[in-house]
Amino acid sequence: METLLLAIFATIFLATLMNILFKRYNVSHIVGYIFTGIIISYLFDFNTLKIDALNLVAEFGIVFLMFTIGLELSFKKIKKMKESIFIAGAFQMGFNSVLFFIFCFYIFGLDAQTSIIISLAFSLSSTAIIMPYLQNSKDIVTPYGKKVVGILIFQDLAVIPILLLISFLSHGSDISITEVIVKTLVALIFITLFVFYIGDKIVESILKFAANTQLEEIFLGAIFTIVIGMSILTHEIGFTYSMGAFLAGVLIADTKYNIKVESDILSYKNLLLSIFFFSVGTKIDMIYLFSNLHKVFVLFILVMIVKTIVIYFIAKRKSDKNTSVKTALALSQVSGFGFVVLDMASSKHLIQTDLANLLLIIIFLTMIVSTFILSNIYKISSYFEKEFYEADVITPIDKKNHIIIAGFGTLGKAVAKELSEKGIDFIIISDNLQHVLKARKSGFMAYFGHLNKRPVMESLKVEESSSIIVTAHSEHQKILIIDALKEYSSDVNIVVKVDSDEENSYLNKIKSVEIVDSNYELSSKLVELSLKH
Repeated sequence: METLLLAIFATIFLATLMNILFKRYNVSHIVGYIFTGIIISYLFDFNTLKIDALNLVAEFGIVFLMFTIGLELSFKKIKKMKESIFIAGAFQMGFNSVLFFIFCFYIFGLDAQTSIIISLAFSLSSTAIIMPYLQNSKDIVTPYGKKVVGILIFQDLAVIPILLLISFLSHGSDISITEVIVKTLVALIFITLFVFYIGDKIVESILKFAANTQLEEIFLGAIFTIVIGMSILTHEIGFTYSMGAFLAGVLIADTKYNIKVESDILSYKNLLLSIFFFSVGTKIDMIYLFSNLHKVFVLFILVMIVKTIVIYFIAKRKSDKNTSVKTALALSQVSGFGFVVLDMASSKHLIQTDLANLLLIIIFLTMIVSTFILSNIYKISSYFEKEFYEADVITPIDKKNHIIIAGFGTLGKAVAKELSEKGIDFIIISDNLQHVLKARKSGFMAYFGHLNKRPVMESLKVEESSSIIVTAHSEHQKILIIDALKEYSSDVNIVVKVDSDEENSYLNKIKSVEIVDSNYELSSKLVELSLKH
């Protein structure tokens, strides 16, 4: 018992420490959890002990991940992105799967069953790594961001038949490939009929009843009932837990409760998913990695090059060169679902354990490298071709004593309008592409980029500006921009709106920062208007 408590303490402490460190260098938290699993497995001998409880909890991490993916896939969203999802996504998976199968079967001499499993696992890219980056960087609204999201949606949909395929293959050698395909199609027909004719009514009724009680614990209990109940139902039929969870998510996606459900379940999903990636780390054999370093390195490079080239040419069909390069770079890693597929195949003795260990290490390495590629995706793609959406490669402007407006939301628009009416020279910088496009449509000089990055500050001649007006709402974003500006040029004049005493206290300590307290200004205006009556 004491050893278990010590292991839990060490795991939480190490995971927290590593993710604080990784966050500083924009490395995905997933990598931190996997590294934690690797270290803890050797400290407490987890790699030789079989811990059923850990594997069970980890499996439900994937269940809730599939549930949240289902929540994102409303039928309206799928319809709007049908070209990216069903054409680019299908081509990407199809060509990558065929190429990886050829390598496995004809070059490395693996059997057909093993080659199929590996090729499908390696054709997937990591939603868990890519989506947080796209959302945080606002690249999700750029052309390459939209294309990446479409391809990821198709891959997430494809996970279900892949897991079904492994489930059916595990039933024994007496089952033919034709039977597997037929059973997979039957499963998909069952899913479609259930979604359209039965499931949506049952789910809507349960959530409506729970919501009417106005008790959070009842509503949360209803969500868990739907997710776990659907998972058990599909598992009993002979499919996977994940398929049931995904199905539950799709059913809820088109109800009015989808946003509340997603926010309520988020922390549980993240906790369970972190346990899954920790459990993956416990299965990675570092001794094998170092003793087979050359083999691992060659295969890792091969996988990333193949994926990048295939995705580039598929994206090039409907996109320019720069968008295609960024799409290929973003999707070059192998998905965390590759862990799921290979782990399931290994546990059901469909592929050899040593081979599974090698492939897990390769996936892990692609995920680590991918986090650095995503953080520098604009810089890397600019070596091939520059274009309008280059956040870090703005052509230097020819201006002096100009005002820079950081952000073009409601406040930014009002500031730009007033400066324009007074004939004052200004430029706009925003990390929201839609805002940039609106500003340019209004006739303003606007650029897409992140003002906290040095290349952007150099291009906008920050040191020669008269002042910078920061209109961001997020306290974190304001402080990030102001700290970066002061580090770049200590004499720059900054004007910023603050919304809290904590912001006011922090920013008051910084030289040459003019503060507009929104609460004070608003209260003064309210009193002034009330005295008129």
